[in-house]
Amino acid sequence: DLCILIFKKCATSYCNLEMKNILSLILLVVTIFTIGCGRQEEQKINSEKHDKNTVVLAAYRHLAPGNKDGLYCSRILDVWEPLITKDDDNKPAPCLAINWEMRDGGKEWIFHLRQDVYFHNGTKFNADSVIANFDRMKKGYKRSSFYGLNMEMYYPTLLKYEKLDEYTIRLLFKEANINELYKMTDFGSPMYAPECFADDGNFKSVAIGTGPYKITENVLNKYVVLERNDNYWGIKGKIKKFIVRNIPNTDTRYAALKSGEIDGVVDINAIPPFLADEIQKDPRFAVDKNKSTMIRYLCVNGNKFPFNDVRMRRAVSLAIDRKNLVHNMYLDYAEPTANILNYTSPGYKAFPVEYDLQEAKRLAHEVLGNKRCEITYCINGNEPLQKGEAELIAYWLQDIGLDVKIQAIEYATLSKMMRKGDFNIVRIQKGLANGDPFSALYTFIMPDGALNVSNSSGYNNPEVTELMNKVKHITDEAERQRVFDRVQEIVVYEQPVIPLFNDMNIVAYNKRLKNYKPLIYGVDLSKVELAEEND
Repeated sequence: DLCILIFKKCATSYCNLEMKNILSLILLVVTIFTIGCGRQEEQKINSEKHDKNTVVLAAYRHLAPGNKDGLYCSRILDVWEPLITKDDDNKPAPCLAINWEMRDGGKEWIFHLRQDVYFHNGTKFNADSVIANFDRMKKGYKRSSFYGLNMEMYYPTLLKYEKLDEYTIRLLFKEANINELYKMTDFGSPMYAPECFADDGNFKSVAIGTGPYKITENVLNKYVVLERNDNYWGIKGKIKKFIVRNIPNTDTRYAALKSGEIDGVVDINAIPPFLADEIQKDPRFAVDKNKSTMIRYLCVNGNKFPFNDVRMRRAVSLAIDRKNLVHNMYLDYAEPTANILNYTSPGYKAFPVEYDLQEAKRLAHEVLGNKRCEITYCINGNEPLQKGEAELIAYWLQDIGLDVKIQAIEYATLSKMMRKGDFNIVRIQKGLANGDPFSALYTFIMPDGALNVSNSSGYNNPEVTELMNKVKHITDEAERQRVFDRVQEIVVYEQPVIPLFNDMNIVAYNKRLKNYKPLIYGVDLSKVELAEEND
């Protein structure tokens, strides 16, 4: 039935498309049939846990991966809280730290902590617990399904952290860290009760945080149960209990929502655009969207011919009709971009999205001459729309002399290939851990940037390097923005990676819920209510 619905939708749209868009529509139908008409996975949960006062949600991944995950669970679950969070403009805002002082040009930071806050186990939150969390981070990098916990990344050149009094801590750095607040937002400063840490820095119990919800049961890769923290320091949650299920299959999540097994979907990839468009026709459900911190892009191997030539990277970028791609593949639930800086970053500068096939052909001919070049385009086989998207892009790239072979590969294998440089093009994605433009740009464009190295981009522009080293020490916000604008101008032109679009956070939910609003990352569960009655 789902496949029939999708086919009817696509057939209705067919007559309205220009000829150049017909191929993308056909590819969309083929892709959707491939993933939508397969065998559905079955998920079970104890029925007695679902009553009218319990809200059941679902995500494509398990949002509480457990003891060996550096964060134990996603920020979305409202279990743990950071010292610094983000406001609606993605700028640093108080959370467990209520205010702060920057001294000595950013070499010294003083943080004043919120008082009368308790962890879920009753332990008081204070400077000692902050120090214990820093001690844990000092033990080494902790991998996570979300954003890894890394002292060097979030606190570069940190020399010392110390308690000044029960509710004040001080951080001392070797070098000025003007943008330290950005680095500390959310995933950069999570706070847990010291009692839940094992000697190696992993968790010896469930994550014990200070948030409005606490974990009472966690069955890996099945579901996690959240109950309201009635001793929460802030505004208490409206819902007594959430069950967040792990339902990896898109088709199965959609069916569970339609049947009433779940009340809503959450997290990145919560619901694909074509199903979001479909489900909102049902008066029982609503769909909402917001900007997302996720950007989707093509990683091209800048250490190999032909993408070691800026002209070919520009040719690929100009040959891709991003507006067409977003409109027909993603039904405008995304925003085309040629900028590697996500549109939720306070430092983001908007640039026109160019599509110029003739200029693309000219540039490619300068590199290839009259010869054609065969390349492999790798995709993550677990993402349903990537194949159709790749076939559409391959169709465009043949016009500039590139004969594309598409290869679907499991993500772990794909990551190893990228580190070794055994690829031509890989479709990839990157979330913005914090709003800091410096950190987000650095990883892509500096010679030692993590993604520049691991993606085999091979990008090295002396002017960019000089500007990035300069901006680290600029305290004037207007001047910093001018530097970031210039850096973005250069990389939009040179395309060390080829951005396609900024994602959107799309949620779908049963109207028995209200205030189920998407943030730029997840949903604020503490504000969700039952529409029939408030509990």
